[in-house]
Amino acid sequence: MKTKSLPILLFALLLAFSTIAQDYAFKVLVIKGTNELKTGDAWQPIKTGASLKSGDELKLSDNSYIGLMHVTGKPIELKQAGSYKVADLSSKISGGSSVLNKYTDFILSSNSTEAKKNRLSATGAVHRGEATAIQILLPENQHADIYNSSVAISWEASKVEGPYIVVINNMFGEELAKIETPESSIRVDLSDAKYATENAVLVQVAAKADPNKKSAEKLIKKLTQPQKDKIKISLGEIQNNVSEQTALNKLLLAGFYEEHHLYIDAVAAYEDAIRLAPDVAFYKESYDDFLIRNGMKR
Repeated sequence: MKTKSLPILLFALLLAFSTIAQDYAFKVLVIKGTNELKTGDAWQPIKTGASLKSGDELKLSDNSYIGLMHVTGKPIELKQAGSYKVADLSSKISGGSSVLNKYTDFILSSNSTEAKKNRLSATGAVHRGEATAIQILLPENQHADIYNSSVAISWEASKVEGPYIVVINNMFGEELAKIETPESSIRVDLSDAKYATENAVLVQVAAKADPNKKSAEKLIKKLTQPQKDKIKISLGEIQNNVSEQTALNKLLLAGFYEEHHLYIDAVAAYEDAIRLAPDVAFYKESYDDFLIRNGMKR
């Protein structure tokens, strides 16, 4: 009799622990606009990091936006003004990856008051590194690995007027490409024939009117195939849940890449997020936080 009751007891304990661990339906990751949360009978402003329970209700104002993560690890975006019952939103969720929840926590901690204070301190600190007229927003050589073929190359040049010349060389100093642009960013596809046989390239940006006003060279190094295979396995755990082209999904991918020290891939993901939701300040702020904490922006 005792033997038969043991599985029932274990099941009850597991159910109880599961209920405790999952006492919320969604967490709020991103907010734009004047939005409210109703818990019980009272409406109150909603904040980033809030946990939404099944009995709660959301109200979005015009031109607002909310990015949510379901407890199962499924991200969703709300863009239309109106009221949303959390239970109704949950009922539409299918799939999900619990692995994504750790990137949720990372995003929330990165956007905390303390993180923002540290960002302001870092921005105002004296930079003791090499001073250049143009600063490429890419990591130092020890973190120059890249998994994807698409590279987002951006730079800060507030005191240097464009147009700019971007030169991409191989490791022997031979020129592979020279690109002129009036903008402060370009995209480069490393699968292009010009770069396909290169394991690594060097990038430098200069002002067209004064080539002496230039950036330091930055290394971009392709992962070896065994390294790519390892990342592919980890990425596969979340890929199906972030495959849709949304700003929130790109933010989660940026967190994944940063955790794996693939900062160049993270740069591209952040810039994609900003492009997909240009009016949501959170994405630009998160990108700035990322650049500062990883030494890419002073």
